[in-house]
Order: sequence, then C-alpha cells, then structure tokens
Amino acid sequence: MNTRNKIVHTLLLSAGIILSGVQSIAQSLSLSLPDAVSLAIKNNRSLKLSGLDIDKASEEIRVARSLSLPTANVGGQYLHYFVMPAFFGFGGSGGGDKIPYSRIGGRDQFAATLSVAYPIYNPSAKPVLREAQLNQQASKTAQKGNEVEVAAAVKRVYLGLLVIDQRLQLQYESLERNEKALQDARSLLAQGRGLRVDTLRAYTSVKNLQPDILKLKYALQVGKQQLVTLMGIDSLSQVQLTDSLVLAKDEPIPAEAEVYEDAKTQRPDLQVLAISQLISDEQIQQAQAQRKPTVSLIGQYQLQSQAKGANFFDAYWPSATFAGAQVVVPLFSGYKHQARISQAKITKDQSAVRLNDAQQQLKTEVVQVIANLQETFERMKTQVQVKETAKLSYDIIQYRYSKGVASRLELTDAELALTTAQLNYLEAVYEYLAARIELDRTRGRQ
Repeated sequence: MNTRNKIVHTLLLSAGIILSGVQSIAQSLSLSLPDAVSLAIKNNRSLKLSGLDIDKASEEIRVARSLSLPTANVGGQYLHYFVMPAFFGFGGSGGGDKIPYSRIGGRDQFAATLSVAYPIYNPSAKPVLREAQLNQQASKTAQKGNEVEVAAAVKRVYLGLLVIDQRLQLQYESLERNEKALQDARSLLAQGRGLRVDTLRAYTSVKNLQPDILKLKYALQVGKQQLVTLMGIDSLSQVQLTDSLVLAKDEPIPAEAEVYEDAKTQRPDLQVLAISQLISDEQIQQAQAQRKPTVSLIGQYQLQSQAKGANFFDAYWPSATFAGAQVVVPLFSGYKHQARISQAKITKDQSAVRLNDAQQQLKTEVVQVIANLQETFERMKTQVQVKETAKLSYDIIQYRYSKGVASRLELTDAELALTTAQLNYLEAVYEYLAARIELDRTRGRQ
C-alpha cells in the first residue's frame, strides 16, 4: 500500500507540474494592433519561408562568382591489368605487313594528378553574376510584398475581432433589455393587465438572441486562433486585444491619380516585374556569351608508377608537370545558342507584357478601392444618424411605455430597430476601416 501511495503521489505531483507548465505556456498576451503586426512580421511562418529564398539567392551569387575564380582538382587512379596492354612498334612479333607489338609495364599502375585552371576570359561570368544579384534583389522585394500582405491580413483579423466583440456587447445589451421586457410582460400577465401574446413575443425575442450570442462567442475564438496563427506564436497562447474600435479624425480620401502614382512606385509586386525585365536582359547576354570563346590558364602536376604485385614502395615515381593556356572557340552547336538567345528575348517580351498588364490592372484596382472607400464612408455617416435616431426613438417609446401610453409591441419594435441600427453601424465602420486597410495594401504600405 505504501508503494502504491507513493506512486499515486508521484503521478499527482507530475500532473500538477505539467498543468502548471501548460498554464504558464497558455498565459494571456495583451496585444495592440501595432504589436500584432510587429509579431507577425517577425514570426509569421510564410514570411520565414520566403525569407529562405533570400538566403538561396545569396548562395547563387557565390556560385556565380566562382565562374571567375580558379579551380583546383586532385585525382587518383589505380588499375590492375589481367593482360598487359599492347604497344605496337616494339618487339619482334609479327611478320610481313603486320606491325609488331609488345606487352611491357607492370600489371598494377597508379597515377595521382593535381590540376589547376584559371579563367582569364569568360564572357558568361559577368551576366551570370548580375542575374544572381538581381534575383537576390527580387527576393528581397518580394519579401516586402509578403510583409505587406501579412500586415493587411493581421489588421483585417484584428479589426474583425474588435467588431465581433462590440457586436457581442450589443447582443448582451439587447438580451438584457428583452429579458427585462419578458419579466414585465410576465408580471403584467399575472396581474391581468397584459396579454399572453406579449409574453410569448418577449420570450421568443430572448430565445432568438441566445444562438446569436453563442455564434459570436465561437467566432471570437476562431478569430483569435487565426490571429495567433498569423503572428506565428504558440497556438496555446491566449490573446487579449487592447485597442478599441475607433475612427481616426480628419482622414481625407486621396485622389485616384495620387494613389496610382504611389502604388506604381511602391508596390513590391510591380518592382519585381520591373526587375524581371533586367533579369531577362542578363539572360540574353548569357545566351550570346555562349557563342564567344573562353580563355583559361591551366597547369598540372602528375605522379605515376607501375609495379608488380602492387608493390609500389619499391617502384619508381616519375613526375610530369606542365602549364599553358587553353582557348575554346564554339563553332557549331546545332543552332542551340541561337535558340537560347531567341528564348531569352521572348522571356523579356513576356516580362514587359506582364508589367504593362499589372499596371493596367492597378488602375482598375485603385478605382475600386477609392470607390469602396467613398461608399463606405458615406454609408457610415448615414448609419451614425440612423443609430442616433433609433436610440432617441427607443428612449421616447420607453418613456411612453412607462407612462402607460405606448404598447409593448411598440417598445419591442423600437428595441429591435435600435439593435439593428447599432449592428448596421458596426458593419459600416468595419467595412470603412477594411477599405482603409485595402488602400494601404494597394499602395504597398504596411
């Protein structure tokens, strides 16, 4: 029994340690919107993945530079002949028109070679290096574009969570008003001063709100998990939003021409397309360089030996050394080089078409963004007036109901109109702020 108690005690203690560790891991994290964007830029997994492309581009630059650097190789070869190779022109074998031959040398042969080559003229080296550098620049620019997209996604999710939280509060307020109305209706029905249909209507309103509240709670949980995933932090972390849903004052809507010019110069995706044209130029230079000669300085040091029975310790080890220059002139390659030049030029034309098409699509995108911004701003102003009117109407009808002048049906309708107006205002605010986020994304800003 003592041993069993010790085991149970140990298990309980271990479980307590694990639970305390989980609680410490799942501790709450207070986040403002700038904090959330900063964490996402730092820890987002897709950004880390695209950041590795920059590292790959850096290694490509090293590979390109190697075309202008010397190379050295060490080689070794061991051969065992079962039948010695024949050397013609030696010995007394043969007769008539036959050329005599003889088999000389050792059955075991070994050779070691050190070769060095230094390219003093390689027409492909500079275009390859420039292409690698442009690829690195394109990777860095694409990374900036990915950061803009991730920042916009974080802002949208964060904003959506604020709206859900506000809607949840409004639904609780509406539930509180309807529960009070249900209590009043039941009280009046018990006193014989109210109708049963009023009680049923109030009961239905209360029950209809409960599923909506539950749905909003789950949506809040899912939204926070999406935010945690975007930020790249531990999925067990619980986040608390510190910002509130407010509108910045005096935010003028920019002109379409201004937004288009900003986007054309700042959008990373357009910059990548422009860089791709420069890359195509370098690819053309590389293809043309394949038709030019290459010049290299070469040298070699060789040791060789032959022995019987692999006894190289007692064998001779003569050496041979040479140095010189090597020129390779391409004469004919089956029109391969001409085809590659044509392919590179076609790729450049495609890059130009893509850039032009992207700029034309950008014009349409800017028009759409500005139109959405103007429409949501006007709708938000209208919803402000509707919300204030609905609140005033509800207060008046509530006062009249308390004096016995208005009916329960009028109060229920006024409460529904107030809740609807408040929710519509929240939706208008969300769409306006989302349009602002889309404006920044279109401009290429975080």
